[in-house]
Amino acid sequence: MADIAQVFGAIARRPGTRYTALWLNEAGYRKAAATPGVDLDGKILLYTTETFSRKNNNCTVAEMRERQAQWVSLYQDNGIAFESVYILTAFGCNFDGDVPLESVLREVRFVIQLARERHIPLPRIILADTVGWANPEETRRRVGAVRELEPEAKIGLHLHDTRGLGAANVYAALQMGVDLFDTSVAGLGGCPFANHANTHGAGNVCTEDMVFMCEELGVRTGIDLDALIEAALLAEKIIGRPLSGKLMHAGRPKRGATSHK
Repeated sequence: MADIAQVFGAIARRPGTRYTALWLNEAGYRKAAATPGVDLDGKILLYTTETFSRKNNNCTVAEMRERQAQWVSLYQDNGIAFESVYILTAFGCNFDGDVPLESVLREVRFVIQLARERHIPLPRIILADTVGWANPEETRRRVGAVRELEPEAKIGLHLHDTRGLGAANVYAALQMGVDLFDTSVAGLGGCPFANHANTHGAGNVCTEDMVFMCEELGVRTGIDLDALIEAALLAEKIIGRPLSGKLMHAGRPKRGATSHK
């Protein structure tokens, strides 16, 4: 959040597009609220494992729940709609290992109860594969379990392609009817506290690759894929190293081209 004013000051806003920010504590929220051009969306963060909670937010899982309840009060006091809850390390943790499904459902139950106590609609529940442990079968299992626990909630996924299963996990989720995904241009991103040996391989699922996959499956996204590829190539130029996107390097297939015999 240190350079939020510079980032948002450089954005050429388009009508109908929301420009949101991510904060990990109340100070970050206050800074975002004071920055012109930031569209504030009420979100909270919950953890499934103690070590990652301490590394990422310097508090225990229980303490984080208490803080997030205070955030909801803060949003309500400032007229900000409570929209999303992110459950981090929802598939596994590089520090604490396997994350039982019950640990995920524990946090879901907490936010269900919180919403009921505050008499507010339950927000979107986003399962975050923060360190890249998800696989397609577990994606289906966890999406199904959360949906069974709270059928009215919209389920989303925040996936990383750390170990090469990002696209497979998106595909599995699409088959479950999920239509909300966090992605990043050229596969940028990743958590600095994730304990990866190679942080360059810990990026988010690549936006243009997923849009291309949807196109191939006949799923309309409304996204200009050619412009997205140009943005990915520009990001690579700015970063100054090869980025993980596939389509940006291979290009789109030329349909109808004459084959060589």
